[in-house]
Amino acid sequence: MKMYGIDRLFIHLHCLWIVGYVASSPLHSIPVSISCNVGSQAILPCKWKPQLDKIPVCHVQWQTPDETVFEQMGTQRWQATEFEGRVEVPEEKLWEGDCSLILHDVQFGDVGLYESFMVVDRARNKRRVFIQSVQLSVHDHTSEESLRVGETLDLKLHTPQAKKVVFQGRNSTEMTVLWMRGEEEVNSGRLKEVEGFVVLKGLKIDDCGTYTVLDSHGLLVSTVHLTVEAYQVDETQKFHEIQGKQKPIGKTQRLECSSFKILIVQGKNTKCRVMDRSEQVVSIFSLQVNQHITGPPLCVCYLSCCSVP
Repeated sequence: MKMYGIDRLFIHLHCLWIVGYVASSPLHSIPVSISCNVGSQAILPCKWKPQLDKIPVCHVQWQTPDETVFEQMGTQRWQATEFEGRVEVPEEKLWEGDCSLILHDVQFGDVGLYESFMVVDRARNKRRVFIQSVQLSVHDHTSEESLRVGETLDLKLHTPQAKKVVFQGRNSTEMTVLWMRGEEEVNSGRLKEVEGFVVLKGLKIDDCGTYTVLDSHGLLVSTVHLTVEAYQVDETQKFHEIQGKQKPIGKTQRLECSSFKILIVQGKNTKCRVMDRSEQVVSIFSLQVNQHITGPPLCVCYLSCCSVP
């Protein structure tokens, strides 16, 4: 537990004395429901002025049924270990009557009921006044992405607590760890971390599937369902003829070039697939053979660098 200019033991004993002296009961209060996503900011609302007159010192407490989360008296503050650096009640707003708790980088472990109290000390009459109860729920991020072959997937981590990225192929039951924070051996593949994102460049058809971001406890942070599509050419293409070997209608002609190859099934009108060297489809286009050509249509291609093997 971290101390911020205040003796924790003093506060603990002080609050026990207050509770034993006078405490208001929150049993009949209706919690305010607050919902947010992992990694985002949640504001748990609290207004003390409707219930209290002017007070000499603003002393606020936020707690769950299990523990005290945050306590502030003037400029002195205390935070529970698991909330360290993530909770605050702005002092200037507190004096204006706003005792709302700001919770940064929300995690699944933050789910639950929160209650706020103001500690009032007037001429030996010390009491703890219940202000507000808040029910916090937390959800993971879910999205769908549709990209094309060769493009880049920017997978947002959402929180510094994100620990790893797991991939499941579209037609597979196998789960593969693609990235893990601080693990260079695991991260030697295609995924790179860049300013809160894990980046996957040069997408392939085989990259279709589900990408899951997990925190250090194995809980979901986000799920991205990715579809990778080959490039589609809608308009009819005009191509130059490649002189050389011809094949009968309905047969496949293979053309090679330095970076990719094209498979063409001959016919008057047909679809052609452009694939890279690993047989990944990178483009699909419509092929129309010139009508004045007699006999079996020639294999044609728009790539001047290609040659017929």
